[in-house]
Amino acid sequence: MAYAQIHPNWDKEPAGITDGYSLEMTAKDIASLREAAPLIPPETPVAVTYLPGEEAQARIAATVAVRELGFEPMPHFSARRIINVPEFEAYLKAVVEQAGVRRCFIVAGDPAEPQGPFFDSSALIATGAFERAGITAIGIGGHPDGHPNMTEAECWAVLDKKVAEITARGMAPLIVTQFGFDADSFLVWLEKLRARGIDAPVRIGVPGPAGIKRLLGFAARCGVGASASVMKKYGISLGNLLGSAGPDKLVDAFASGLGPQHGRVRLHFYPFGGLAKTVEWIEDYRRRHPA
Repeated sequence: MAYAQIHPNWDKEPAGITDGYSLEMTAKDIASLREAAPLIPPETPVAVTYLPGEEAQARIAATVAVRELGFEPMPHFSARRIINVPEFEAYLKAVVEQAGVRRCFIVAGDPAEPQGPFFDSSALIATGAFERAGITAIGIGGHPDGHPNMTEAECWAVLDKKVAEITARGMAPLIVTQFGFDADSFLVWLEKLRARGIDAPVRIGVPGPAGIKRLLGFAARCGVGASASVMKKYGISLGNLLGSAGPDKLVDAFASGLGPQHGRVRLHFYPFGGLAKTVEWIEDYRRRHPA
């Protein structure tokens, strides 16, 4: 696989567990990204989400800001939220031409029924629009904690299909997982992934530091396992929901548990408590754990 198609840092051995991380932002986070920018390494991948109620122009502006600040934009495409083919192609054309986008991330999206012609992310891949636009890599979702609308077998079958089709179209697949609180479930999932012959690089979803109630709210919304035993391993007692929590124990567990059998892995941070707070936590963790 041409790992540089995904990002140049995939060809480099990470110095520490946070080396080569990526971030996520919304169209409303441009000011927050500018604030955090001095602490973010150049060319860091930054995903721009595709949320309901946002104008396409706002997402385009966010993608352009990512590029202008020296980072690598990776805009999301939410299949079921796309109204029609011209809207899809116009948005793709805009981010490629205005922000030099070369990598995209695609999801089916939350609506139970599509608002336009695309039922799922496979339907977007099948258009051929991404490779025609010069996109070199496509990010797709991974679900170590399972998917609320699919069985485990269905999740694997869909992932196999997407990886094969992206590769067949001359692009590189990148798997970005949902966030989670239990490192053990991620490590087991990664071993299953590699046992299936999927060698695509993986970005493990890590929740940035945030209020405990906020973290649990996102977990409930996204179908992420947050049992009392799991949260205890993460460092949270469900009997005390006050205050904030960071992913120290989770990231420590990845640092000690990841090995060659898990393939190429980096971290992807979901900044639920804010971009600046997440980036500050990453920098602090790096200083406390020198390579």
